[in-house]
Amino acid sequence: MQRRHNMPFGAACNPDGSVRFRLWAPAARQVDLFLAEAAKHISMPRIEAGWFELVTDAARAGSHYRFRIDGRLEVPDPASRFQPQDVHGPSEVIDPGTFDWQDRAWRGRRWEDAVIYELHVGAFTAAGTFSAARERLDHLADLGITALELMPLADFPGRWNWGYDGVLPFAPDHTYGNPDALKTLVQAAHDRGLMILLDVVYNHFGPVGNYLGSYAPQFFTARHCTPWGDAINFDGAASRPVRDFFIQNALYWLTEYHFDGLRLDAVHAILDDSNPDFLTELAHTVRETAGPDRHLHLILENDRNEARHLQRTSRCHSRTYTAQWNDDIHHALHVLLTGEKDGYYADYAEQTVDRLGRCLTEGFAYQGELSNFRNASRGEHSAGLPPGAFVSFLQNHDQIGNRAFGERLVRLADRRAVRAAATILLLSPQSPLLFMGEEFGAETPFLFFCNFEGELATTVTEGRRNEFAQFGRLSDPVERRRIPDPNAATSFEDSKLRWSCRTEPRHRDWERFYRQLLTLRRETLLSRLSQSCTIAADYKVHGDTGLTARWRFNDGSRLILLANLGKTAIPELDAPRSGLIYATEEVSTHALKRGTLPPWSVAWFIES
Repeated sequence: MQRRHNMPFGAACNPDGSVRFRLWAPAARQVDLFLAEAAKHISMPRIEAGWFELVTDAARAGSHYRFRIDGRLEVPDPASRFQPQDVHGPSEVIDPGTFDWQDRAWRGRRWEDAVIYELHVGAFTAAGTFSAARERLDHLADLGITALELMPLADFPGRWNWGYDGVLPFAPDHTYGNPDALKTLVQAAHDRGLMILLDVVYNHFGPVGNYLGSYAPQFFTARHCTPWGDAINFDGAASRPVRDFFIQNALYWLTEYHFDGLRLDAVHAILDDSNPDFLTELAHTVRETAGPDRHLHLILENDRNEARHLQRTSRCHSRTYTAQWNDDIHHALHVLLTGEKDGYYADYAEQTVDRLGRCLTEGFAYQGELSNFRNASRGEHSAGLPPGAFVSFLQNHDQIGNRAFGERLVRLADRRAVRAAATILLLSPQSPLLFMGEEFGAETPFLFFCNFEGELATTVTEGRRNEFAQFGRLSDPVERRRIPDPNAATSFEDSKLRWSCRTEPRHRDWERFYRQLLTLRRETLLSRLSQSCTIAADYKVHGDTGLTARWRFNDGSRLILLANLGKTAIPELDAPRSGLIYATEEVSTHALKRGTLPPWSVAWFIES
C-alpha cells in the first residue's frame, strides 16, 4: 500500500507525472524554480498572500531543484523531503507513492505497554545508518523493548550532529540514508511489534542552513526571545503559515512515514500567547486526523511541568498529550546515587527521597513550589494523572551528553546503586525509558558533538567549555581545555556504541539483569496497568534514604516498593509478609522478615 501526506507546500508529484512546487516567500518580489539537471530557471507565478506556485512537466521524481529568490539567492526547499548534498545543496523531488508499505494491519500499541529505548541513529551502530539500526531490532524486541525513540533526523549541517540543529525538518538527514531506508526501518520495527517514535524540534532552527529569514522574515518574531535568538512566530501577524508548517510536519511524519508518535523537544521554549496555543492546536489536529482506530502518542519535554497538557478524558484517552519526560525523577535519583548537587541538581539536594516518593506516586516533584535554581515557582498539580503520563529514566541523551565528559551513570555511581535505581524505574507503573547501551552497561561516553566550521565552530567549542566554569575543578581554564571539542570527529566516533563488549562477563550480567526486570514487568504489571487509569498511591520516607511506596489497582491488588538508596542498612521496616516478586541481590528473605533493608537494595511485592 501507499502512504502519502498531501502537504500544501513543497514539491508534490501529481498523478499525471507533473510536479507541483509551492513556496511561501512573502518578502520576495520574484521566485524562480531552478532545475539542476536541465540547468534552467522557470518563473513561479505569485498566487496569493506571499505564495508562489508552479506546476511543470520539466521535473519528475528524483529531480534536483532549488528556489531562486529575486534573481540572486538560491535556496533549498524549506519543506524538502530529501537533501542528498546537505543543507546548502539542492532538494530532491521524492514520490512517496513508490514505497510499498506492507504493515497495513499495524495500528500501534497502547501506551501502557511502553518500554522506550532512545537512540541516536549515527552513534547507535558503527555504520550509523538506518539500515544498520534495523539489524539491531531483534535484540531490542527480545530484550523487552516495545518502543524505539529516534533522536531528531531533520537535515543538519555537516556529517555529525545530535540532531537539534536541524534546519530542514521534512528531510531525514542524508548521512543516515534516504527516505526509503527510513521507511524500511519503521516497517521493520512494526514487523517486530515495536512502536517507533521520532523526536522533533519546533522551538528553533539550527544556526547553519536556515534561509527562511531572507525571504520569509515573518517566520520569526522579536516579541519573544529564546536561547537561540528571536522566537519562531507562532502568535503574531502572519503566523498562520508558520503554525501550518510545523503542524504539517507532525502529520507528515505520522502519515507518510507511519511513525507511532512524536516527542516534542523543549516546548517550554515555544513562546505563544494565542488561544488556542500552538501546542493545543497541533495535538487536536493530530488526534482528529488519526481517528479512533490508531494508537498515536505525543510526548513532551517541558521544564514547566504543565500537567494540564496531560489530562485524560472520562474514558482515559489523552485529550492532547500522552506523556511528559519527568526530569524530576531523574534528578532526585541522580543526587541520591552520585551526591552531585551542582546546577539544577541543587533543587533536589534537600528532602531528596521525599521528592522521589512524590514523583513515583504523583508524577512531578515540583507541582507549583519554588525552584531555587530558577528563582520562580515551577509546575502544576499532577496527582491523579495516570502513571503512564510520566516517562521516567536514569539516563538519556541530555543527562549524559550535557556532562563535560559525557560519562554514563555506571562510571559515576556504585554498581549496586545503579541497579537499585533501575529496579525502581523498571517495575514502577510509570513508563520507563532506557538510553541506548544502558541495557548492557555500556561504558562508552555520549559526548556533545556537531560539525560546524570556521568561526562558528570556535565559538561553539569555547562556549561549550565555558558552560562548566562554575563546576568544581573545571573552574580552572586549563582543566576546561580537556573537555572534548564538539566539532572534532573523535567526539562523534568515541560516542558510538561498542556492541562487541556485550560478550564480556560484566556486560552480559547487565543485560541479564535488564532482561529479567523487563520480563517481570510484562508478566506482572501490564495487565494491571491496562485495567486502571488513575491509580491510588501513597508513600512514606524512612530517614534520609528509605522509601516505601504503594499503588492500588482496580482489581484490588497492591504493588509495594521498599527501597534503601543509601550506604547503611535501614532497620525496623514494616515489610509485607508475602507477595515478594523481586529483590535486588543484597536482600535476604531473613533480613526482610526482621524488617531490615541492606544498603542500596530494593524489594517489590504484590499483595492480592
